[in-house]
Amino acid sequence: MLVSLLLLAWGGQDVHAQEFAVKTNLLYDATGTVNLGIEAGLAPRWTFDLSGNYNGWTMPQGRLYKHALVQPEFRYWFCDRFSRHFLGIHALGGIYNFGNLPNNFKMFGLDYSPLTNYRFEGWGAGAGLAYGYAFILGKHWNLELEAGFGYVYTEYDKFECEECGLKLEEDVPVHYVGPTKASIGLVFLF
Repeated sequence: MLVSLLLLAWGGQDVHAQEFAVKTNLLYDATGTVNLGIEAGLAPRWTFDLSGNYNGWTMPQGRLYKHALVQPEFRYWFCDRFSRHFLGIHALGGIYNFGNLPNNFKMFGLDYSPLTNYRFEGWGAGAGLAYGYAFILGKHWNLELEAGFGYVYTEYDKFECEECGLKLEEDVPVHYVGPTKASIGLVFLF
């Protein structure tokens, strides 16, 4: 909603060079996660991107996928900024509360199946490298694809069930290497 209002407010402006962008990640939108990104030009081929994501809702059947994440990124554009190929270096930090998510999923050495019967509450921080491509859709609109890979350190507390129950483990450390960013972004430039 906020993104839509910002886009409408700036839609009638006649801008000669794009200095800033406001964006939403459609992948997060699909999961009901509120997200907003802003990006500012620093030099002809450099930008700084900052995105924030929040999901505070309890899903049906008491499923928890609550989280808040901030992800700053410096980008180098091979052509002009906001156009075509770019490389990024990003950091990330966030908190989470996951549980009652039926699955039998394993990836990058991590087993996500305990999310079926337990609740995990914790925090994480990390960094990574990314590659992306911006498709120019119009004077003020881009579609941006990006994937990142990196390292995350996280600590969590493990609980018996999603809403109640005893704490079973405390401050469990996890070192994760794998995808750290995925985006299909709808971008408004001004």
